[in-house]
Amino acid sequence: MVNYTAAQELALEKFRANSLEVISHYSRYPLVGNALSIDFLGGQYILDYPSGIFKTVNSFEKELSIPTQILILHYLENIAEVEETGKLISFKELPGGSIYIQPFTHRAIDPLVRFFGDKPDKLKAVVSHLGGYANSLGDVGVTIRAFPRVPVTLILWRGDDEFPASGNILFDSSASLMLPTEDYAVLASAIVARLKGLSSMI
Repeated sequence: MVNYTAAQELALEKFRANSLEVISHYSRYPLVGNALSIDFLGGQYILDYPSGIFKTVNSFEKELSIPTQILILHYLENIAEVEETGKLISFKELPGGSIYIQPFTHRAIDPLVRFFGDKPDKLKAVVSHLGGYANSLGDVGVTIRAFPRVPVTLILWRGDDEFPASGNILFDSSASLMLPTEDYAVLASAIVARLKGLSSMI
């Protein structure tokens, strides 16, 4: 079992290193008193400052997992102005991504294809519940803002008699300036898991 304590403490230390106003400005998450209002994959949370304690307001889950809390804190640490390019890249094009492409594929792309590959139109219906929208990529493509400054694009190609269904998950080419590469594996996996969960509810 992975021990996330050290990673969480480091993330909290960096979170506390900036003022709440600065964090709000760069993250695009609004202030609510001495806290941030966090909307993440359809769930609403209040993040207290400086404790870093997450309070669930409305969510499909009772509480955020520690890895997801760390992921959100990593996003909040970024206080740089980063412009989206509109150019999409794959995980293996992120720094060091080619080394971890197999785990990424196993954790995110394979589950996406297994669950939605034979019903790709369902993906469009589900992603709309998270504020996502269809794009013109693949047979079915959708884009969702996992964070206000981090768009993630999911693509599916239908299978036929010759080839099985396939898919991919892409990021804006500015992605490496927003989060470490390993966080995109956590993020993509969380997105697919949430979409699968929503699909069984609608």
